[in-house]
Amino acid sequence: MWIQRTIAPRLAQLAAQRPALVLTGARQTGKTALLRHQFPEHTFVSLDLPSAAREAETDPASFLSRYPPPVVVDEVQYAPGLFRHVKASIDADRGTNGRFILTGSQRFGLMHAVSDSLAGRVAVLELETLSVAEIRSVAPAASLETILLRGGYPELWAEPTLDARAFYNAYIATWLERDLRTLLRVASLRDFERFLRACALRSGQLLNQSDLARDVGVSGSTAREWLNALVATGVVALLEPWFRNQTKSLTKTPKLYFCDTGLLAALINLDPSTPQALHESPLRGGLFETAAYCELRRALGLRDELASLSFYRDRDTEVDFVLHRAGRFELTECRWTEHPDRQDARGLHKAAERLGEDTIARRTIVCRTPHAFPLEPGLMAAPLETLSGAR
Repeated sequence: MWIQRTIAPRLAQLAAQRPALVLTGARQTGKTALLRHQFPEHTFVSLDLPSAAREAETDPASFLSRYPPPVVVDEVQYAPGLFRHVKASIDADRGTNGRFILTGSQRFGLMHAVSDSLAGRVAVLELETLSVAEIRSVAPAASLETILLRGGYPELWAEPTLDARAFYNAYIATWLERDLRTLLRVASLRDFERFLRACALRSGQLLNQSDLARDVGVSGSTAREWLNALVATGVVALLEPWFRNQTKSLTKTPKLYFCDTGLLAALINLDPSTPQALHESPLRGGLFETAAYCELRRALGLRDELASLSFYRDRDTEVDFVLHRAGRFELTECRWTEHPDRQDARGLHKAAERLGEDTIARRTIVCRTPHAFPLEPGLMAAPLETLSGAR
């Protein structure tokens, strides 16, 4: 089953405007399938194959003669030596766009090579897992609980009979073996898996790296290195707080979020085959807030505009998400309820007062309601999927 991706029109637009396009994203988010579907006329080669990666790295000229543009090169981070030859090929024919489509699942190393060799020649997009709206396009009867626990990896919805628990067990094991060993020197994969699960228990919370390191039994420097690897491979993300120098009481500590709720649920041992059990879990609020973060992150990645996502926290007030655009703020609070009330909006109103009422464009409580409705003038209650198109 083919799942139409919201990012596809933006992908086509950028490929028509730049000689090269880089599509990043964690493993299994559907990069390969999307590019094969979107660019069927392009030659396709994957550097996951050791022989192809070796040729691309050691003899890039021969590699490009074997796979001339237009070409899709998958997992290009395995051959950083290829980028200089791609640059030379682009410079020899700057009038033709969309010649090189490159993908990678290790963002930091990939983007370093891109910025060194392809600056001014390349557009960059990140592919996330499926949004709630994309899932509902192929599974309209799926409950919110099922969506949260099963997560957004496309294969799980293209093949609905797949065992989600087995999928995530294999995903974790494969990712640990394939990607982690290329990024880190880890003496014990078991220790790293414990670290990964400890991070999962903190999704949606302020990040305290000292506590995290102590709970796992590793040094602070090791915890920082491992956390950077999780960010580099698109497994987790850090959300920075909104901060103005004159507001001294605001926190400077980021919040930690997983980039997919299904992987998060698997790591905290929530069973996707029993979705109603989510209602009894003390971790349901963090899972729901993580889902909201993922929706906002996807939406922001698709917009061709200057905007930033953060959170607000001071001595007595917190707002889960602050979207800042051209001096205006959209404030969003998450609540695991179908029927929020005005009391749920206290943090929104306090933050609006401190940021300046005239700067507030929207206040929203995201909850489990099936349909958006106004709670009071200027305050909406809305379902999760509205975030992917919120403006």
